Amino acid sequence: MILAIDTATRAVSLALHDGHQVLAEESWRTENYHTTELAPTLEKLLRRSGVAVGDLRAIAVARGPGSFTGLRIGMSLAKGLALASSPTLPLIGVPTLDIVAAAQPHRADTLWVVAQAGRGRINAGAYGWDGERWQSHEAPFIVGWEDFVSRLKPPVQISGEIDPAGRAQLERVGGHVIIASAAESLRRAGFLAELGWERLSAGEVDDPVSLTPIYLH
Repeated sequence: MILAIDTATRAVSLALHDGHQVLAEESWRTENYHTTELAPTLEKLLRRSGVAVGDLRAIAVARGPGSFTGLRIGMSLAKGLALASSPTLPLIGVPTLDIVAAAQPHRADTLWVVAQAGRGRINAGAYGWDGERWQSHEAPFIVGWEDFVSRLKPPVQISGEIDPAGRAQLERVGGHVIIASAAESLRRAGFLAELGWERLSAGEVDDPVSLTPIYLH
C-alpha cells in the first residue's frame, strides 16, 4: 500500500494505492489551511478505507515546485510518517508538474504544465511525447503569463492551474493551443500514487532524511 501526499499549492490531494487500484482519493482546494486540514483529512481517509499506518509500504510526495509553505507541510508529514515507521518506509519524491503530465492524453507533441506561483506568476514545464508517455524536456521555471504565452510554439497543449487571467492570454493565441478541461487540469494524488508505485517497483526510492523540496525563485 502506498500513500500519496500532494500539498504543493492550494490544490491539495491524498490517495491510497495498493499496486492494482486507487483505493481512496480526496482532493480539495485550501485557502492556505494546509496545516489544520491535512492530518485530519488523512486520518479520515485511512479510517474510511480500513487502512492503518502499519499497512503502508511506501509514501509518495509531491516535491515541487510549489509554495514554500505548502511543500514544507506535505514533506514534513511524509518524512514524519516514513521515519516513525519500523522499518523506515521508502519515500518517493515526485516533481509536482509530472503529476499533471501523467494524466494528460496525447493531443499535440508538446505539453506545457503550469502551477500557480503567486503574484501573477506560474511554475511552468515542457514535456514531449515519447510514444507512450510524457517526458520532461527541461527544468521548470517561474514566469508571468504574458512571457509564458510568448514562448509557445503551437500546436501545443496546456494543462494545470490556469487562472482566468492565464486563460484569457491563452485564448488569444487561437485554436492551435489546446487548453485542458478543468477536470483534466486537476492535480490528483491518484496519479502521484501511480508514479510512486512505478518508482518503488523499480527500486528508485529517496532517502527520507536527505530528500528536499524543489523551490524555484
